[in-house]
Amino acid sequence: MWSTFLVTDEEGRTVSPAATGTVGAPVPIPPPQGPVALSSLMSGRSTFGGNKRRRTTSTGHAMSEAQEGKIKLAFFVAIVGVVLTVLGVGTEFWVELSPPKSFYNNQTCLTAHYGLWKGCTKTLWVADIDPERESCGPAELPGESNCTYFKFFTTGENTMLFQKTTKKNLNVAAAMLAMFSLFLMVMGAICITMSLSKEILFFLKPASVCFIMSGVMVLLSLMVFHQSVLAFLASDHTVPLHHELAWSVSCIGCAGAVLIVGGILFLLLALPYSPWQRCLPHKDSSNS
Repeated sequence: MWSTFLVTDEEGRTVSPAATGTVGAPVPIPPPQGPVALSSLMSGRSTFGGNKRRRTTSTGHAMSEAQEGKIKLAFFVAIVGVVLTVLGVGTEFWVELSPPKSFYNNQTCLTAHYGLWKGCTKTLWVADIDPERESCGPAELPGESNCTYFKFFTTGENTMLFQKTTKKNLNVAAAMLAMFSLFLMVMGAICITMSLSKEILFFLKPASVCFIMSGVMVLLSLMVFHQSVLAFLASDHTVPLHHELAWSVSCIGCAGAVLIVGGILFLLLALPYSPWQRCLPHKDSSNS
């Protein structure tokens, strides 16, 4: 007398009966058809493989293409700020120092420029300088240049330029603020990369904090550096100097503003609702 039992799949559906004595024999399983096949496809399950889960956001909904495009656009804005920061921090054209071109009563004059890490002096020909310009410079003119790295971070010594002494505490503080801001930029970029790869909007919140804080740190670094320049100029008055902030400072200022804007954009994208949808209907109802 034959006894039968039912073979079920992983979802509990009956596949086919099998006779006793054929337990070890493979039983062909027909593919699901009709509504069963559609539900199996929508649930992401396969009779031959494991469960395939669709990546979802923290709210339980898949990240749409529009959201992904907005995140990439905000990320591009932040990357522009990162590039400007690296360009400004890595160059030494933060401030230019130039005495009067007739101070040495010679055919040449000396100008200097420095940044966070090193300073350069440059000898220029007075004939190459604009006749209407009273001070030596600008530093972009051709001439013999000599650059040396500051010893703030090695031996702790101050540097003398035009008989004036730098203030190493302020210079080191400005450099540390700039480096910490770069660290925050890297952390923010990692959060955005994880948000795009895992399609999780939660990572936008720490990324926004990192980019906003990095922009603030960059601007603070610029302010501390400016105070160090003023302290440097006040250390001695033997040689009259004309000083002006150079193009590296422009890069740093623009980078701080761009980074803050990028962080605010990430914060708006991380909100569970659209601010425009909250504000515009309120205005319409108030007008009516």
